[in-house]
Amino acid sequence: MLTAIQIRALKPREKSYKVADARGLYLQVNPNGSLLWRVKFRFHGIEKKMALGRYPELGLKEAREKRDEAREHLEMGIDPMVQRQREKFEAEAIAHTTFRVVADEFIEKMDLEGKAPATLKKMRWFRDVLQPTIGHRPIADITAHELLKALKRFERKEHYESAIRARSFSGRVFRYAVATLRAQHNPADILRGALITPKVKHHAALLEPAKVGELLRAIDGYGGRIETRVALQLAPHVYLRPGELRQAQWSEIDFEAAVWRVPAERTKMRKPHTIPLSTQVLELLRQLRAMENLGDYLFPANSTYRKPICENTLNVALRRLGFTREEMTSHGFRSIASTLLNESGLWHPDAIERSLAHRERDSVRAAYHRGAHWDERVRMAQWWSDYLCKLRDGAEIIRPNFGTSL
Repeated sequence: MLTAIQIRALKPREKSYKVADARGLYLQVNPNGSLLWRVKFRFHGIEKKMALGRYPELGLKEAREKRDEAREHLEMGIDPMVQRQREKFEAEAIAHTTFRVVADEFIEKMDLEGKAPATLKKMRWFRDVLQPTIGHRPIADITAHELLKALKRFERKEHYESAIRARSFSGRVFRYAVATLRAQHNPADILRGALITPKVKHHAALLEPAKVGELLRAIDGYGGRIETRVALQLAPHVYLRPGELRQAQWSEIDFEAAVWRVPAERTKMRKPHTIPLSTQVLELLRQLRAMENLGDYLFPANSTYRKPICENTLNVALRRLGFTREEMTSHGFRSIASTLLNESGLWHPDAIERSLAHRERDSVRAAYHRGAHWDERVRMAQWWSDYLCKLRDGAEIIRPNFGTSL
């Protein structure tokens, strides 16, 4: 058997030669002075030679351990060379199946399934903020403790909502990895309840009728771009989601039928949404149409008609009017409509929910209510616009009795 001293004394010759150790292990000494470990064995009667590594990077002790491991595989009827190739392939597969790689694939899948651009943007953001901690790690190796450590970075900055959303996003990526046979478990599921639950913050909105009247009068006096003013004037009447409103296109407006049809790809629920239009809304739309802006958008950007106004335009306009973010946001127009329509007691709750395009979790009920309450919604749209005009004009508003219906 070889010793370390004997190995260090080996000198190169004109031709390669072998120096045996034991049980098939030997060193190959090359003319260039390199020393390479090899192990010789027979599998099904065929002699094979397997490279183990280079000396001194692989020492004598480690070389013997690798030889013994190879012989153990032989005893189990496994070709050591085939086993090594299999392990190398698996290691490479794991190394290339990182959280980032799987997350990219999952986001691409969501894109192909028609998820909204805003949703995809948020997914990419969470993917990027998780990159420094777990993005480079093989997804099958990530533990719940490791994921929790990554999420706690949000909490240390008091970004509690972001921490919860990051856990939700990572959980979807892990579930996808399990479904595609690249992970055995979802560590995000274990962390349910482990993060701080933030106090729920509703979108700021003015919910007192008198305050709503002040808001409407302020909007009428807005001195910025006319398109922005009209968008603010339309918002309380149609109470669309801000993204649905600012990206509105003229092809969606049917003046003759007095309806606004928002296509599925632009709605949060990925379902088409039809809105009955009051006479006040139609008049605002005609004023906007008379401006003859180029392009398809009702509210084109200031710099180009090929894009709509940006997502902050309406909120910035509200700030210019003197309303703080704690008082009013562009999303708050939906809260105003939901609150005051329900408080009126005049309308069926399902009609209000349909007008807000809220999700119906019961599929059977959803199928029924897709066409239900339309006539009521048409009456409600006109009543609501008339009501807003009274608030704007400062008329005394007497709340109807609850339970009364038109």
